[in-house]
Amino acid sequence: MLWYFVVIIFIVSCLVLSWLSSRMVRDLVLVARYLNWREFIIAFFVMSLATSLPNLFTDFNAALQGKPELAFGDIIGGNLVDLTFVLAVAVFFSKKGLSAQSEMVQKSAIFTTLIAVLPLLLIVDGRLNRADGLILIGSFLLYSWWIFSERDHFKKRYLSNHKSQSLGFSGFIKSLLKIVVLLVLLLGASFAVVGSAQFFADKLGISLALVGILILGLGNSFPETYFAIISARKEENWLVLGDLMGSVIVCTTLVLGLIATILPFEIKNFTPFITARIFLIIAAVFSLIFMRSGKKITKKEGLFLLFLYVVFLMFEIFLN
Repeated sequence: MLWYFVVIIFIVSCLVLSWLSSRMVRDLVLVARYLNWREFIIAFFVMSLATSLPNLFTDFNAALQGKPELAFGDIIGGNLVDLTFVLAVAVFFSKKGLSAQSEMVQKSAIFTTLIAVLPLLLIVDGRLNRADGLILIGSFLLYSWWIFSERDHFKKRYLSNHKSQSLGFSGFIKSLLKIVVLLVLLLGASFAVVGSAQFFADKLGISLALVGILILGLGNSFPETYFAIISARKEENWLVLGDLMGSVIVCTTLVLGLIATILPFEIKNFTPFITARIFLIIAAVFSLIFMRSGKKITKKEGLFLLFLYVVFLMFEIFLN
């Protein structure tokens, strides 16, 4: 009975994290519109930062409780899910595939591929120390500087379904207060997710690293999946690719970098990460090829990415 109860708690906690993130995006978009921010900032920063909040709170909680392998597994597993499963789902819900014509998307795809494999290089010695954390944070700052230096992308305003009534200063303050409350609720939900992950590891007899890669990585990708489906159905390809690439970059650089800087950690058994590391590199390379080859991700290519994720699951489950 306890087993079913914990499974329910985990699923509900992940759904709550996803719902809170969606509410967070709504208020952040309102704030961004009040501040007159442009479309690319919304896609690459506001949405990607909001959808990365479950990872931030969950992984910090895991690191604080002495479970860094769970946090690292979540980052690696989440990146793999974003570059295969979520991207494939978005392609299937689009009408004619995902267009990647934008020059900024093309350049960001290269950066995303490099960033996705950077932690795998930094942790070759089994540790992520403060120097590694600063390298990751520096990579995020470098990417941010590059985006803001592309002045042409400031020209297009973001037009969402939040029709154009003026927010007003009082509405702006109200949205900011809502964001603070949502952050507190996200923190509470993340404790439930970490506790459930430990229970899964104990009951299934597998490592916390594998729980992070297979279960937590997928669970924390609910927000990206939700926004990818909604945006793809509206043919807002810019938002789909911007959010997914932004989420990979934010989780890998900012989230993992902050954890390594504040709470440096060592992973004694790197065996559970071997398969995930190989498939993450393959997924990053193929997603880059698909985005740059025809400047469009077709449904056949989406099917290949989904197949790649299924093969990864089979390898992880049967090998472990």
